[in-house]
Amino acid sequence: MDLLNQTKDMCDLIEKNKVIKQPLSVSLFELQKQAFLNFVLYLALADGAYDPCDQDFIQNNLGMTVTKADALQFQKARNLDEAHFNTIPQTLKYFVLADAGRKIPSDPYHHGKARNLTLQYRKLGENYLAQTDHPGDKAVGLLTEYLIMMDRFLKDYGLLRPDAKTAPVDAGQPSEPEATPEELLAELNSMVGLRSVKEDVNRLVNLLKVQKMRQDLGLKSASVNKHMVFSGNPGSGKTTVARILAKIYRGIGVLQKGQLVEVDRSGLVSGYVGQTALKTQDVIDSAIGGVLFIDEAYTLTNEGGENDFGQEAVDTLLKAMEDHRDDLIVIVAGYTEQMEQFLNSNPGLKSRFNKMIVFEDYTAEEELQILKNMAKSQDYNFTFDALTTARYFFEERCENKPASFANARDVRNFLEKAITNQAERIMKNPDVQAEKELLTLIEAEDVIPIKL
Repeated sequence: MDLLNQTKDMCDLIEKNKVIKQPLSVSLFELQKQAFLNFVLYLALADGAYDPCDQDFIQNNLGMTVTKADALQFQKARNLDEAHFNTIPQTLKYFVLADAGRKIPSDPYHHGKARNLTLQYRKLGENYLAQTDHPGDKAVGLLTEYLIMMDRFLKDYGLLRPDAKTAPVDAGQPSEPEATPEELLAELNSMVGLRSVKEDVNRLVNLLKVQKMRQDLGLKSASVNKHMVFSGNPGSGKTTVARILAKIYRGIGVLQKGQLVEVDRSGLVSGYVGQTALKTQDVIDSAIGGVLFIDEAYTLTNEGGENDFGQEAVDTLLKAMEDHRDDLIVIVAGYTEQMEQFLNSNPGLKSRFNKMIVFEDYTAEEELQILKNMAKSQDYNFTFDALTTARYFFEERCENKPASFANARDVRNFLEKAITNQAERIMKNPDVQAEKELLTLIEAEDVIPIKL
């Protein structure tokens, strides 16, 4: 009942501060309890079943008695269909109004009530799937889509800004707390673009969390293959997502350490007989308890030639994946077509890497947003004319996709050239005075000459 107690406290705070102008038929807390019930019932009825386990969960977590007949009648009366589950709860809108509008002075939740509420939904959904006797894939998928939808809603209002750090401070000083799995998922969900990647990763994480919770409760849990293929062009966020995923896996108890070890062919393959297996094993040993990320993995099998030892690295890797199935996750990455050829080159690869996540290229608008984010993080701003010029540049580049096209790497290189051009322009004036606007503003003339 802790969930309901905290929810009631937040609802009472919103009502006490008169955030909601129009009169409600019942209290905000009662509306939220009803929204929670709608949520659980939709998950419960996703596979057409409703049994005593579902009834007990609702009673224990929401303090409501809902029989099977009640559930079916409720579903019909409330139109609990896909349209309902694709709609932001009205109660969450009130929470967002309170937080985004800073409606509550001296807020004990630091304007984080909306985020707190979405975490309550996540916890409620995960607990339900862990405790039910029939946690089907459909219910996991519905939970995933619902949580992502709410995260997008919070992001639109600037309320999804995870700021937890994981890097330790200087020795002798206490380190900042590690980010929670929920904060890490929020970090992923707040990234520009990658919509299908976010859905795939959120769904996988939810499934693994539920299976871990079921295992902890002594229930049967399904075997989930955690090795993955990340396919897509360079600069599409594969390494960043892998790093977040490794930390999430540690947070939910799937991995003991959660470190990411990143290598390519040169880090695994040696030029002498017998050395590749040893070199590959050393890398594997460093990745035990975490994630081994192999970029451009297809180069292990497509080099060919009598003196190529890429296959030796693959054989060593496959054995390690079997020997350390519970404490090593391997992610192989590269261009989509080449990765398919890589998997088809060896039956062992095909069977162990049966989960492929495709990273689509960024659109021109997404690259422009990435540019603005990168510039802002370095205390730079673009004039309107400079942004217009940049938009035309990325539109042409995304449409033509030259051989050097590299998504976010293009954006980073573009910004570096713009900053260099700006510095040259400023220093051409021998009488230049250090002024904030002058040093932070990038003009159209700084970006017009840029070529990648």
